[in-house]
Amino acid sequence: MQTYVVGGAVRDELLGFSVKDKDFVVVGSTPEAMIAAGFKPVGKDFPVFLHPKSHDEYALARTERKTAKGYKGFVVHASPEVTLEQDLARRDLTINAIAKADDGRLIDPFNGLADIQSKTLRHVSDAFAEDPVRILRVARFAARFTEFKLAPETMILMRQMVQAGEVDALVAERVWQELAKGLSETKPSRMFEVLRECGALQKILPELSRLWGVPQPERHHPEVDTGVHVMMVVDYAASQNFSLPIRFAALMHDLGKGTTPTNILPKHIGHEERSFNLVRDVCKRIKVPNDCKELAQIVAKFHGKLYQSLQMKPSTLLSFLIELDAIRQPARFKDFLKACEADSRGRAGLENCPTPAADLMLKVLEAASSVDAGAVASAFTTPEDIKRAVFEERLNAVKYILS
Repeated sequence: MQTYVVGGAVRDELLGFSVKDKDFVVVGSTPEAMIAAGFKPVGKDFPVFLHPKSHDEYALARTERKTAKGYKGFVVHASPEVTLEQDLARRDLTINAIAKADDGRLIDPFNGLADIQSKTLRHVSDAFAEDPVRILRVARFAARFTEFKLAPETMILMRQMVQAGEVDALVAERVWQELAKGLSETKPSRMFEVLRECGALQKILPELSRLWGVPQPERHHPEVDTGVHVMMVVDYAASQNFSLPIRFAALMHDLGKGTTPTNILPKHIGHEERSFNLVRDVCKRIKVPNDCKELAQIVAKFHGKLYQSLQMKPSTLLSFLIELDAIRQPARFKDFLKACEADSRGRAGLENCPTPAADLMLKVLEAASSVDAGAVASAFTTPEDIKRAVFEERLNAVKYILS
């Protein structure tokens, strides 16, 4: 039995990044031998084991044979006869197909080291085309390794996969998993640029794909193109290390502009409500978690109204705050404001513009939250009177802090 470190741990070490988790491949062993050595089996689709002390993953060397469309359409073969090179050959990119022996020696049959040095994302073999998830993974790697370029032959292969209908077989959970990882990378826009170039974005997120080429008023959006704007918004959110729900909300906030009637362009009257409905549909289709879904929906629906708050009277400001459920959910409201900040600053030449509307609404929240609603309610009996009295007390607090 021989063990090798493989995949991301080897790649990241060669790139000079810190290595958090290590994956190992085991050559010349069997499941029975691994269990006898104290390893705990955890793999469902193929033999993977946890080390009894370090809990690192050890997978038996294996080969795969395509039997049906989709990322689960494989028959896996793991046996002591499978070589390290055969195992590496089934991996996605050459930079992920390098192994490291115990003595530090690199096993690099597909020239992954050369591609690391030239900063190239290149598929290992034509077997890449058998797994549509690899399209999403390559796009995600483009968002992480921002200086790497995609090999032309890999882009051609990805386009062929899309045309062959492989992307249609992706399951919702896996699409969300990879999108979430890509959004969490250094420059998420690169993920969507790659998906758009190969044609996969139109299949996975047609609501987002249609934004490119849709004009906006240059006076408010010097970048003009809505798709370009959304990518700037997402990258701004990433640059500020905002959370995944904020980044997803940034990605979704302007979907309604893709359905604006052409006769009113470049204006987008009513796009917020259309965006809300489209976000709801996207979240249902790809099974987005509730925290991401809820924030994306309120950002889509109310980001335009936030910019009108500077002209609102105190009672309207308080009603807007209540409409956003900000008093009960202040953390979500602050995330809403951060997403709107990204929207405002995700515009050409306006990356450092002030955000007076957000500053104002934080003041209003502070004032409204200072009222002891329970104490006010104790003096009344009917729900209507309680609601009115609490609103009046909060309104007085808002007027005071604004004055």
